[in-house]
Amino acid sequence: MENPSSYVHSNIAGFVNLLEICKIANPQPAIVCASSSSVYGLNTKIPFSEKDRTNQPASLYAATKKAGEEITHTYNHICGLSLTGLQFLLFNGPIWRIFFSLFHKDILKGKVIPVFEAANDRTARTAARRLLKVKVRRMVMKLPRNGDVSFTHANISLVRREFGYRPTTDLQTGLKKFVRWYVSYYGAGKKSDQ
Repeated sequence: MENPSSYVHSNIAGFVNLLEICKIANPQPAIVCASSSSVYGLNTKIPFSEKDRTNQPASLYAATKKAGEEITHTYNHICGLSLTGLQFLLFNGPIWRIFFSLFHKDILKGKVIPVFEAANDRTARTAARRLLKVKVRRMVMKLPRNGDVSFTHANISLVRREFGYRPTTDLQTGLKKFVRWYVSYYGAGKKSDQ
C-alpha cells in the first residue's frame, strides 16, 4: 500500500474540513458527497444494493470512503447539514478515473497496456475485452490484487426511482470519449511529455 496517509488526509481530514466550513456558511449549502462502491468490500452478494452491509472494507481507500459516509450521517444529524451521499462505481468518459493516468502516455505511444486480472475478476475481464475494441493492445497478468474487490455491480433501482437516474453512456462510448479528450488535452508534445 503506497502512501496510506494520503487517503486519510483527503477522504477524512479534508472532508471534515469542508463540512466544518459548510457548517458555518450562511446560507448553508446543500452538498452532494462522493463515496465509492469500494465500501461494499468483501461483500459477495451482487448486484450491490444500498441496503447491503458495508462493514468489511478490502482496502484502506474503502475504509476511508466508509468513514466519510459515517461522517456525512453525523454532520447531517448533529449540524443539520443538507448532505446527499452517492456511491460511484467504475465510470468512464473524459477526465476518467485517476488510475488510468498511469497508462495515458503509453496509450498515445501505442505501447502494451498491462491489465491486472485476478483469476475470478469479472470487472477486469469485461474491461479488458472492451479495451480491445478501441485498439489498445493488452497483456493480461494473473496477479493477486490485495485490497481490490473482485467485482462491482450495483442495483440502481433506488437511485432510478428516487432521482430518475438512467445510465446514458456505455463503456465503449465512454472509452472513445475519454481517448478523444485525452488526445486533445495532452496530445503529442503537450503536458503529457513533461
